[in-house]
Amino acid sequence: MSTIAYAVLEADGPITALEVDVQAPTGRAVVLEVTHVGVCHSDTHIREGGYHLGDGTMLKLVDRGINFPITMGHEIVGRVVAIGDEVVSCAVGDIRLVYPWIGCGECIHCVAGHDPLCSRAAAIGVARAGGYAELVSVPDEKYLLDFDGVEPALAATLACSGVTAYSATTKALEARDPTEPIVVVGAGGVGLMAIATLSARGHRNIVAVDVNSSNLDAALEVGATTTVLATGDNPKDEILAAIGGVASGVIDFVGSTTTANYAVDVIGKGGRLILVGLFGGELRLPTVVATIKMVSVSGSYLGDLQDLREMLTLARGGLLPSIPIECGVLDRESIAASLSRLTSGGVRGRIVLSPDPANATIES
Repeated sequence: MSTIAYAVLEADGPITALEVDVQAPTGRAVVLEVTHVGVCHSDTHIREGGYHLGDGTMLKLVDRGINFPITMGHEIVGRVVAIGDEVVSCAVGDIRLVYPWIGCGECIHCVAGHDPLCSRAAAIGVARAGGYAELVSVPDEKYLLDFDGVEPALAATLACSGVTAYSATTKALEARDPTEPIVVVGAGGVGLMAIATLSARGHRNIVAVDVNSSNLDAALEVGATTTVLATGDNPKDEILAAIGGVASGVIDFVGSTTTANYAVDVIGKGGRLILVGLFGGELRLPTVVATIKMVSVSGSYLGDLQDLREMLTLARGGLLPSIPIECGVLDRESIAASLSRLTSGGVRGRIVLSPDPANATIES
């Protein structure tokens, strides 16, 4: 079967419409017709060809074994149109959410359900063709989830921003009292999801930090209890004043040199810094400070299939505050425009595209 895919052919290249073949599914594989696909900020890095490291260098996709052309789009909801002969959990016509962060399926991490730790990861929308297309192929039915009771546009965002937020908040919340301050740096799409997730998980002291007052307004709407407009060179003092002390944890969804380093400054003894953002920067942490403050620093990238299941449980239970979602039409022009807006920081919440013009509405 063939499909129209909207691909980037080279680093920094334009979005191009291509007619490509999709192999008929065998075994446990499934092919879906895309009904919704989220536009994620990480797609701007993929289109660019890699990730800036903050010192003038770049971690290139080709160095990770990922080559162009790439059909991006990893936040996918779709309708099943074909199944392999071993598929038992879904049928043609079913609507499913796709977990895209798949690995090799054979290593100890994949067998244990921790696909993002796989050294041979083959994520949909990165190493495999993604959802900026009419059809998408999923190699195993286990990566398809029933999201009954959750709006499709919201469900799509859970596949990336949802699992990323859930994984990061799990690290920040471990053995923490719900009244201890946790600072969320960056109230963009994933940051807002993290604030909503912290709130849904019962945390009651959530401090949102951003350079955009509109993002901070949205943060209050989804569960932040305090906000800080970080327009100065080093907003450490403003954050400490807003908290009334030090933070037990900081989740940095920006990942710049500036944000990572002021995050260390506001963390108290035994605190945790969770680095998530891919802006590109360097962390300067004197070893003596790390020792005396007993600070833990960890990276948090994506989340497991189980994280996505648990996010769906929160959403189904009505516990997850709804982040702003802007819905548009899935076509070449909309993909290109959405990526450009994300690059310039002009999006409040998330963008989700659909081939059905009836879904092109603004939700908040």
